[in-house]
Amino acid sequence: MSDWKTAHRSFYYRNAPPPEDIVLEPGKTALLVIDIQNTYLETPEEPQEAGAWAPFFERMRTTVIPNTARLMAVARKSGVEVIFARIACQKPDGRDRSLSQKKPGFNYLLLPKDRADSQIVPELAPQDDEITVIKTTDSALTGTNLRLILHNMGIENVIVAGIFTDQCISSTVRSLADESFNTIVVEDCCAAATMDLHRHELAVINMIYCHVVALEDVLGFVR
Repeated sequence: MSDWKTAHRSFYYRNAPPPEDIVLEPGKTALLVIDIQNTYLETPEEPQEAGAWAPFFERMRTTVIPNTARLMAVARKSGVEVIFARIACQKPDGRDRSLSQKKPGFNYLLLPKDRADSQIVPELAPQDDEITVIKTTDSALTGTNLRLILHNMGIENVIVAGIFTDQCISSTVRSLADESFNTIVVEDCCAAATMDLHRHELAVINMIYCHVVALEDVLGFVR
């Protein structure tokens, strides 16, 4: 168990009182798994770049994916709705993508929705009637009908797992907060390209947009 009530604090919240205990009623809670897709586990061909990304791949294989699988199993058993978001475009040429996914560099993403590399990794594949939303934006709310889905299902609390902490996780969490959802980010079910970026972003979003907790913490919140 982590000391989530005092951890991951930014300058703004360094002296804030500890938050209240969190209790998650399963029928009003969803687990949102964001962008854990095949493309993000592909090792770059260039050796130097592959080496730079090696710690990320290690964290994904040894921490994020197994922890998220465990969290999903507990959610399914407890009656917490499991929902997925993935980056993919409807058009093969990607002209339906947002501007951020068309710019050169790391964020340039051309992932047609039916292509293998755009699919969720097999270890975390959706089951039965679990919903997957397809987005061409960083935020899983901005470019989809996820907001409407959550409201229609009576969801008040959203547990967030996935990648990248400083990009799509952060954007989604901010959107959820703006829509007045109680949001919990499970830090050891998330990753950024580096641990420095991961830790920095957790401190930025914690307490104002969400509560940052560990897997063992959130398992105790579900009643």
